[in-house]
Amino acid sequence: MKTLVRFALYLSCMLLPAGAVAQELQFASLGDFRLESGEVLRDCRVGYRTFGKLNPTKTNAVLFPTWASGTSEQLKSNVGSGRLVDDATYYVIAVDALGNSVSSSPSNSKLQPRMQFPRFTIGDMVHSQYEVVTKVLGLTHLRAVIGVSMGGMQAFQWSVSYPEFMDQVIPIVGSPQLAPYDLLHWQTQIDAIMNDRGWNNGNYTENPARAAEAEFGALLLTTPQHYNKQTTRARVFADLEKAKQESRFDANDKIRQDQAMMALDVTARFGGSMERTAAAVKAKVFVIVATTDHVVTPGPAIEFARLQQSKLLILDSDCGHQAPGCESKQVNQAVSDFLFTN
Repeated sequence: MKTLVRFALYLSCMLLPAGAVAQELQFASLGDFRLESGEVLRDCRVGYRTFGKLNPTKTNAVLFPTWASGTSEQLKSNVGSGRLVDDATYYVIAVDALGNSVSSSPSNSKLQPRMQFPRFTIGDMVHSQYEVVTKVLGLTHLRAVIGVSMGGMQAFQWSVSYPEFMDQVIPIVGSPQLAPYDLLHWQTQIDAIMNDRGWNNGNYTENPARAAEAEFGALLLTTPQHYNKQTTRARVFADLEKAKQESRFDANDKIRQDQAMMALDVTARFGGSMERTAAAVKAKVFVIVATTDHVVTPGPAIEFARLQQSKLLILDSDCGHQAPGCESKQVNQAVSDFLFTN
């Protein structure tokens, strides 16, 4: 898929073009949900879908949270035989992260609409998922948590929030805390929305800054080398216009999810020590990063893996954040082997 198509659409087919058939979208109602900030998310609802079957011993459940702007519907192409996780073997729970326009979000909240919707964190996403897994699905343990990009950030958070709840954690192009460069580009995207004259403090009639969103996607998701190989001079502006028209993700939702990623720091409860944080993790961890990734730069994840002495796969293509898609055969096999042997 063209790199100019917004991030969620790209990732929805990044590993293979077709995937498993999931049950219909379901919602877990969590009521008034207290956030880490102390604020309350009113009438919190979390969307989820399941793939495959839970085995009699309930030991094959794999949680798969969404990437930034992504939905559980878009995770389907990564589930199935030969894909990231095989639903013939595992009971896969694809869960919609807070703020993704499916689960409770600024765009769909009746009680706290638009920018009245409180800020939430990656930790809040994880806690809401824990509530779904334990209270709605009745599980007391997970085989694994696996996630891509912001899903990988949630996987890192799971490893410290609930260290004994799963056997394995597999963050793919994710991070335990965003590097300075990452903070810079996410804040730039927020500023592009808020400085757009159509934003109107979140009370817009149509999504602002669509052109900027398309341009950021083109600049950040890949590398100059890969982009220049895949795109001709004649196509650049037509592709930007197409991406602008295809983008429908709500701007207020994007702001709140971006803020959650920027606030992520799994070392916070360990006095800012990555070493102490890594030592506290009980699950077996498999970290996958890309050397040329400048959406989620790989330094913090590599440091975490090395301190924890966990399995580490470093992808070195010129595909940037899209490297797991470019190198899908290697990634899918490596994840399958890790799930099977650990």
